[in-house]
Amino acid sequence: MEIGVVLPQTELGGDRAAVRTFGEAASDLGYDHLAAYDHVLGADTAAHGDIGGPYDVHDTFHEPLLLFSYLAGFTTLRFATSVLIGPQRQTALLAKQAAELDILCDGGFRLGLGLGWNRVEYEALGYSFSERSAFLEEQIAVLRQLWTHESVTVDGRFHRITAAGLAPLPVQRPIPIWIGAHSPAALRRTGRLADGWFAMVRPGHGLSEALEIIAEGARQAGRDPSEIEFQGQVDYGDGDLDRIARHAERWRKAGASYIGINTMAAGFEKIDQHVAALGKVAAQLL
Repeated sequence: MEIGVVLPQTELGGDRAAVRTFGEAASDLGYDHLAAYDHVLGADTAAHGDIGGPYDVHDTFHEPLLLFSYLAGFTTLRFATSVLIGPQRQTALLAKQAAELDILCDGGFRLGLGLGWNRVEYEALGYSFSERSAFLEEQIAVLRQLWTHESVTVDGRFHRITAAGLAPLPVQRPIPIWIGAHSPAALRRTGRLADGWFAMVRPGHGLSEALEIIAEGARQAGRDPSEIEFQGQVDYGDGDLDRIARHAERWRKAGASYIGINTMAAGFEKIDQHVAALGKVAAQLL
């Protein structure tokens, strides 16, 4: 089981030095990968009211593909979006950006995709919120074609490509596509289409049931469920290292290929506190 970190981006603001400090520390301490969440825009709830999600216009989100490309220049980390909202991005451009990142980190990128929940964000980016599930399913197939073929022709519901392709192609052909999901329909989609799953439940708290739904989707698509990996998350929280070790072991026993250590919501106000927390966990787990 590979142990990585989650970028505490909602707590770093726009501080480039903090991003570099966190990335270098994670790499130097021996963590495997860095994961980051995605939002292009936050909604102003003073104007919109409650739109149903945990973030608004005040929460900071670095653009993950640009951020990973920056960190790839001076760390040995691998990278994962957990998750990037695919149906509000141009598929060909996303394929190009992901391919470039995969080259820069020497084949160490996993593209985690999700549907998102922010209607305001979808509207601003010019994509259909109501059609996002169907778009994502078609998008995944198009991405894989663009990453594995020199010339691609697609005539789909949402995509039209006529004899065109990426150059250079990524190191991984194709780049692994993971899905972050928790509804039964999305879990079955993961089983049918994805290489991996970012778990939104924990061992003993719905994980086994979710994995069975994923396996059901895989079997229906003629796939081997055992080939679908998953990643868990361990929150630093109050810093109880015994608890952190127990939670990591539960993920290992459950079959997780990866876990991410999350230092957000631990009451930290400075980047040095996040880095110190990573050091304590590394001494315990790595």
